[in-house]
Formats: sequence, structure tokens, C-alpha cells
Amino acid sequence: MRQPSRTTRRVAAASVSLVVAAGAAACGPADNDAKASAGDATPHRGGTLTILNRNPQQDFDPARLYTSGGGKVPSLVFRTLTTRNRENGAAGAKVVPDLATDTGRPDKNATVWTYTLKEGLKYEDGTAITSADVKYGIERSFAPELSGGAPYLRDWLVGAAGYQGPYKDPEGLASIETPDSRTIVFHLNKPEGEFPYLATQTQFAPVPKAKDTGTEYEEHPVSSGPYKVVRNENDGERLTLERNTYWSAKTDAERKAYPDKIDVRSGLDSSVINQRLSASQGADAAAITTDTNLGPAELAKVSGDSELAARVGTGRFGYTDYLAFNPKVKPFDDIRVRQAIAYAVDRSSVVNAAGGSSLAEAATTFLPNQKSFGYRPYDLFPAGKTGDAAKARELLKAAGHPNGLTITLTHSNNQDFETSPEIATAVQDALKKAGITVELKGLEDNDYSDTIHDVKTEPGFFLAHWGADWPSGGPFLAPIFDGRQIVEDGANFNTGLLDDKAVNAEIDAINKLTDLEAAAKRWGALDEKIGGQALTVPLFHPVYKRLYGEDVRGIVISDWDGVLDPSQVAVK
Repeated sequence: MRQPSRTTRRVAAASVSLVVAAGAAACGPADNDAKASAGDATPHRGGTLTILNRNPQQDFDPARLYTSGGGKVPSLVFRTLTTRNRENGAAGAKVVPDLATDTGRPDKNATVWTYTLKEGLKYEDGTAITSADVKYGIERSFAPELSGGAPYLRDWLVGAAGYQGPYKDPEGLASIETPDSRTIVFHLNKPEGEFPYLATQTQFAPVPKAKDTGTEYEEHPVSSGPYKVVRNENDGERLTLERNTYWSAKTDAERKAYPDKIDVRSGLDSSVINQRLSASQGADAAAITTDTNLGPAELAKVSGDSELAARVGTGRFGYTDYLAFNPKVKPFDDIRVRQAIAYAVDRSSVVNAAGGSSLAEAATTFLPNQKSFGYRPYDLFPAGKTGDAAKARELLKAAGHPNGLTITLTHSNNQDFETSPEIATAVQDALKKAGITVELKGLEDNDYSDTIHDVKTEPGFFLAHWGADWPSGGPFLAPIFDGRQIVEDGANFNTGLLDDKAVNAEIDAINKLTDLEAAAKRWGALDEKIGGQALTVPLFHPVYKRLYGEDVRGIVISDWDGVLDPSQVAVK
């Protein structure tokens, strides 16, 4: 998920950061449920769930949404061929069937994937959902006027690179076949064992061609999920969802759909959201947020109140904050300099700058510390908790800098506690102990993003972060370290400009695997291999803390995205 802007993810870290809205894992939602059950903790059908968010749900069109399942709110309206397992923790990082009867049937090379739709699937108007609708929904996502979705399909599908969508080319893509109303077949350019993960993206949501209104479709998209849109104001700032009476739980094992109505209110300040959730007055007692975390100061207050502390969900999204090097810029072309910085970093001070151990976990691996990513613990440049200045000085001397050196660290001025001044200052202080003088260069968020993702302007040393499009090592390592993904004229995410034939070949080999557990182990091994080149210095994995109203039940936070799942929520 690289970082979205609007509903897209490309950088900066998730629009609000997709990541902002994400985090993964489980708080111990089970613990939270127990603590919140002073009254009746049993989920009940009925009532209105309120969602308080900072960022409007813009581009409420399945073609234009980037995140898996469109994030949280859209997944209540759009069903896809597959979806994330709606369970706590690691179990929630698995892909499961949604509209389809299974997660897909590959041929022996994983270049052809076949899906069969379940029987009895219907839209909000009672008409049947067909494989042709899924095909059309995918094809319209290629239309330039509906851009914003994930780019994988353009890269993976045969003949899709230059396709401009059904409005300009109504014949569609021959690489997507629909031999009957319930079967859909995809032909890929190369083996992709993780296609079932891709099929969770909202581009795989069905769209009835007769109801397609182009760029206006987002105002009233036709629902295939448990809720339909009855109100969409100010480009997603105010959304009202009500039940789709033709949705059947018999065909949907994932969404509980307890509330009768969902009221989404966005464009709110984060402090206002947390204050309202804390007070839990009126409708806010049955409220949640899917994109607003507790900051360090707010968390301190909440932690001192047992009642509020019982209403905090914790998530750990697959996400890493790190120091990035451009090895084409001196002195970072010398691996010993990069290694020296890796040894000098004081992760305890960085974690404190990010809000403390409750909001950040020190990282020595690029992959997040979750099984689904293939996490393999390693620490190639052990600096302890506070850095190893002596080892750093030794390496600098060997590199020809016996008296230290002066470098510039580029960061964002955005107060996100990730790439912001607080983190940069913590790095600056630590490196000073090793004889490295760090001059800080802060840029406004948009300028920062444009600068670090352009190979022509990429600095030699900067703060960066990355989140996965789905919980696997593939979309985490490939965009950052696959040399074939270096973009010379456009948004580039391969910050180390690594083009290693052995790394590229291993990425291809892993992508052929349809055994995702076997693939995960190899992603972990590749992570450690790449780590030896010291092109990044992992700093920490963020932890997400979010309040919810006192009348909310059914707390589920998975390792897929780390956000409280509204599809499981009931209100008292």
C-alpha cells in the first residue's frame, strides 16, 4: 500500500495514509470485549452505527479505490471475488472467498486463474450478479477518468498495458473470459501465486453495465454488499448507508451487518473525534473511527482512566518506518558509511519520538514482524537499544572519515510521528555521538513526497515508510527492491535504486508459488539477504490505538489492516 493520497495509496503513506487508517493485529480485541461488557456484550441486530473520521470517503467508486476491499466503509457496499478473513489477529491476515466459491483455481503455472460465483448473489435492486458484471467492473477501472485504483491488473493481465477501458474500447479485455454467468477466467502475463490477494481489491467488485453512470457512479454505486448508499454529500464527507434487503448472509460468511443504518461523518479534526468518542454522549456512544489514532498525549490521558482504557482497540498494520539511502549520492555510495549509520541509530529515542513503546515497536527487519509477511527475526548491524557509537566510528574510519562527516537528512514537516521533525531530531542526536553531524532539511508534505519519489531529486539520506497492499512479503519487498520497478520518469519507490539480478530472480521464483506459507518463508529469507546491503535502516513498526464508543460491541481488529472492522460491529 505505499501511501495513499485521497483514496489512493501512493505514498506518503496512506492518504491519510492508508496506513493511518491501518495498523493490524489484535489488541486483544477479546480483552476489550470483556472489559466493555459491563452490560450486555452480546451483539444484537439493529440501531445506528456512527463512524467519525478525518478523511472523507472520496471517490466512492470501486474502480477508483486503492485499498483492499476499498478500506472499511466501502467493503460494506462492495463485495469482491475474495476478501480478508474477518477475525482477530493473525487469522485475519488470510484471504477467503467472498463472491466466489473459493479463493481461485490456478493452472499449474499460476498464469490462469478460474473463479466460480456463488449461487443466489443479488444487487440491491434484486437483479442477479453475474461473472460479466465482475469482468465489466474490472474493465472500467482502466478508464482514465476512473483512475486511482491499484495498478497490478494493468501489469498482470495479458494485453492490459494499453487498455483504456470499455468507454473507449467496448470489446473489453480478451484476457478475462466469462464462459457462463457464474465463471470468470483470468489470463496473466506471468505466474502470480498471490492473485487471490489481488482479487480482494475493489476493482473486482461487480458493476452492472446498464447502471454505470461513469464518473457519477460514485454518487449511487449499486450495492453487492449488506448496505447500500442512500446519501453521499460533499464528495464522501457525509455518507448514509442502509440495509440492502437483497443481501443474504447465506452467501456472505464474513460480514455480520448488525446495525440497520450507518452514518459516516468525515472532515473532523482528530482531537474532536477522540473527544467525542471519549465522552460517548448521545449517538457518539455507538460510534467508532476507522482512520484516527490516539496521539501520545491523548493516550496518556486515556491510560489513566480504566473505563476509557477498556475502550481502546490496538492494531498493528504491516508497516515499517525507516531511514533510506540513495547509494548514488556520496558518501552513501560506500556501504561502510551506511553500515555506520545503522550501528549509530538509537532506536529507543526514535520510539520515544514516535510516541513511546505503546505506539511504536523498534524494528531491525524491513518486513513487519508478522507471520503472514514471512517475518524472520534478524539484526545484521546490532546497535542495542541506544546505538553502538564505537562500532560506527570504526566503520567511518575504515571508509576514510576518521574525523566523522556531515550529512543532510530530509524529512517531512507533517506532524505524523513517522517521517516528521521529532523522528529526524532523534536520529540527528544519535548520530552525533558517532561523530556524524546531521543537518535537517524539512519539506512540506507534498513537496517531501514528490522529492523522495523522483529519481532525479531523491536525496542521499531521508526518512521513509512503507505499508503493504495485502499481508504478504510480495507487495512489501518488490516495489522497494525489484530493479525492474525503478521508475525513471514518475513515482519511484525503489529508494535504494537496487537492481540486483539475484534479487529480481528470487522475487519471480516466489511469485510462482501458490503455497502462500512456503512463499512467506522465502520472503523472510529474501528480506534478510537484502538487508545485508544496508540500503535501509528499519526504525520501527507503528502501533495503532483507537477509541470506540461505550455502546459498541463486536470488536474485531485483524492483522490485515489493523482497523476496527465495522462489518463485525454491533451497537447496544
